[in-house]
Amino acid sequence: MRILHTSDWHLGRSFHRVPLLDAQAAYLDHLVATVREREVDVVLVAGDVYDRAVPPLTAVELFDRALHRLAAAGVPTVMISGNHDSARRLGVGAGLFERAGIHLRTDPENCATPVVLADDHGGVAFYGLPYLEPALVKDTLRAAKAGHEAVLTAAMDKVRADLATRPGGTRSVVLAHAFVAGGEPSDSERDITVGGVAAVPAGVFDGVDYVALGHLHGSQRVTSRVRYSGSPLAYSFSEADHRKTMWLIDLDGDGDIAAEERIDCPVERPLARLRGRLDTLLEDPALDRHEQAWVEATLTDPVRPAEPMARLARRFPGTLSLVFDPERPPDDPEASYAQRLQGRDDHQIAEDFVAHVRGGSGPSDLERTVLRAVFDDVRVDETVREVSR
Repeated sequence: MRILHTSDWHLGRSFHRVPLLDAQAAYLDHLVATVREREVDVVLVAGDVYDRAVPPLTAVELFDRALHRLAAAGVPTVMISGNHDSARRLGVGAGLFERAGIHLRTDPENCATPVVLADDHGGVAFYGLPYLEPALVKDTLRAAKAGHEAVLTAAMDKVRADLATRPGGTRSVVLAHAFVAGGEPSDSERDITVGGVAAVPAGVFDGVDYVALGHLHGSQRVTSRVRYSGSPLAYSFSEADHRKTMWLIDLDGDGDIAAEERIDCPVERPLARLRGRLDTLLEDPALDRHEQAWVEATLTDPVRPAEPMARLARRFPGTLSLVFDPERPPDDPEASYAQRLQGRDDHQIAEDFVAHVRGGSGPSDLERTVLRAVFDDVRVDETVREVSR
């Protein structure tokens, strides 16, 4: 069974206000061409089809065209919703789409109802686990508590129970949208932390032959059988060094990975992160290769230079982001507020504020628990309001 594993299309997203629809259309052209040229048996899309719950019409039209072309190719597609998608909106028409070979899995209640496809060795059961917001699906899945590990464990228990009823030799593939421990994140994924914990152990997925993950934007192996395809395009400058690919996986008759290949995605324009004093960035011949890239420039001049963006744009027309990080001692009192907050999440910033107003005494364990619960409630409330729009 030849599987093409993709995820995190984020249709409708822009990059520092630059529209990406043309680049996303080029990627989907490449996807369909790969399906035909490499004789793919099934396409997997592991969530975040859209960039937001209510996508722009142009993104919906692009998605519609992609579905028609995949259906016309006669190759089944299994697709789940991610944390950026509205599961209910994405799932509209799922019954009709299924007749065309497009299998949408957006309802947590159906996570143990597989799409079963056959090859010369027998059946392969594809189980789609949409993004599981713990507070919203805990009761549906009868999970022990409202946490990522608990709800994924409950969903996988249902998958394993169903798999046990299948004919002997049935191979299994799970699609899931989650942050699995060992994965390397980037700046462009939306935070899904609950109770201070975002990652779940890879062992949650024990008992299946291949796990096609979405959510993290870098292509990577967590284990030999548990992998992220990553996003097909870069969605933040933190992804400048990513090699954007899709996984082409051959699953043999025993459920082992007989062959694997990373299929490169088209790059419309590369990314570059440049750092140094402005005069150096403008004059260094070694930077010639970045003149047609999208550029994030970090200026280290001790004093902010005049008209830095305009001057950079004359050499690097694709300059989209300008950051100031002056060369100063770490304990310099003039260090910027942004520098002091760098790498700290909202909860840590709130704890720092408590310590500041108390003259150095941070929150108690009980207060930390209350703060964490409040941030979790706000995040879940934002999710509910976005999906219900």
